[in-house]
Amino acid sequence: MTAIFSTAYLAPVEYYAMMLRYRKVQLEQYDSYQKQTYRNRCVILGANGPLSLTIPIVKQSGLKTLVKDVQIDYATPWQKNHWRSIISSYNSSPFFEFYKTELVPFYENKWKFLMDYNIELHHLIASWLEFDVEIERTGSFQVHLEGDDLRAAITPKNHKIVEVDAKFVPFNYTQTYFEKFDFIPNLSIIDLLFNSGPESELILQRSVIS
Repeated sequence: MTAIFSTAYLAPVEYYAMMLRYRKVQLEQYDSYQKQTYRNRCVILGANGPLSLTIPIVKQSGLKTLVKDVQIDYATPWQKNHWRSIISSYNSSPFFEFYKTELVPFYENKWKFLMDYNIELHHLIASWLEFDVEIERTGSFQVHLEGDDLRAAITPKNHKIVEVDAKFVPFNYTQTYFEKFDFIPNLSIIDLLFNSGPESELILQRSVIS
């Protein structure tokens, strides 16, 4: 089975739960960039509740910009701010120390293009989850696909019905601040990893039903 996904920054749990179902996944880079998507933002759990982290992008004028051409804006210290928020949110979680060393370079080094940054980060997360999934970029934009089209399926505000033979049903796990909040589903994959570690893949499998 194959599928196509949009790119995402520290994608939500649903993204990786659905991805587990496929042998091959393509990440779309020839669609037009859209605001208010997971392409450049994620949601983590802070001491005061869900916290959105957004990567600023260089504003383009005129025609719509393809995702592969979107550049990251470093005019503000967003990397320092994001990393500070991640540490504040997860420093006390069971597996933060285990993962943090490999994550640090993404908040110290600079990537010109958002797509490149997201894919490098995605490969790191896939290695943590021990994914046996072939992942590649699209070579062109395709309207009709042989596999499942999930490019518009996983968004912060999803109003589109996507025809796939499975659905995402979040499986609960113990989160940081669990004594303060009820379980908050579908946060960034790092929320699951930092809290559940090696059990993360099993939780992802249990979060998708056919």
